[in-house]
Amino acid sequence: MSMIEILSDENNSFLSRREIICDFKALGGKLKKLEAVEMITKELKLVGKIVIPIKLQNHTGQPKITGIFYVYDDEKLAREHVNPAIFARLDKAKSAGEEKKVEKAADAEQAKTETPKEKPKVDDKAADAEPAKADAPTDKSDTKTKDKGEDN
Repeated sequence: MSMIEILSDENNSFLSRREIICDFKALGGKLKKLEAVEMITKELKLVGKIVIPIKLQNHTGQPKITGIFYVYDDEKLAREHVNPAIFARLDKAKSAGEEKKVEKAADAEQAKTETPKEKPKVDDKAADAEPAKADAPTDKSDTKTKDKGEDN
């Protein structure tokens, strides 16, 4: 059983694109646009085509998301038809995802090459000492308040 239910799959010959509307079941609030694009690409075998997520809509009280996707054969045509803000967001999400992958790979590589080090020793006296408090009253202020209280 598939997690994707295709509601509508139409070819828009006027705009030279395919328009797909589908439901993602049991993914309410968890699905990201790039993940949705990957799922649609695999499900409908759209490898090599430009799949643009136009809208992902959550349904209150239901664990499903309805998605609208446009599929183009040519990226230049897609950039002419679709709002540039959508492409800017997608590019930003892709670059952030790639940076995370690179960071994880670098961290894993560093962990392999690095030998476990001993923890630096902490000076016991420094750890036990309490830092001076800025709010603490000084001796002079205590004597002034006591003198004032005795006068009244």
